[in-house]
Amino acid sequence: MLDVEAQKPPPGKWTTPHFDPRFPNQNQTRNCYQNFLDYHRCMKSTNRRGKNTQPCEYYFRVFHSLCPISWVQRWTEQIKQGTFAGKI
Repeated sequence: MLDVEAQKPPPGKWTTPHFDPRFPNQNQTRNCYQNFLDYHRCMKSTNRRGKNTQPCEYYFRVFHSLCPISWVQRWTEQIKQGTFAGKI
């Protein structure tokens, strides 16, 4: 489900995430977590409806820009095990 290599843009095409007024402070931990949740919620709802998952790529790029890889790996493992604390 989370195939990082397949969804990466060509080298040099990563952009800095835009300003999100919900997270105005320098600490972007909540922004990282919220975009991770939004990505998985978007994927879940679009897959369930059989629609294109293209709009979900924005959340993917943002949380991959903001979140440490170790967090993303741990959260992904928790989702697979069914122990993730967030509501997806």
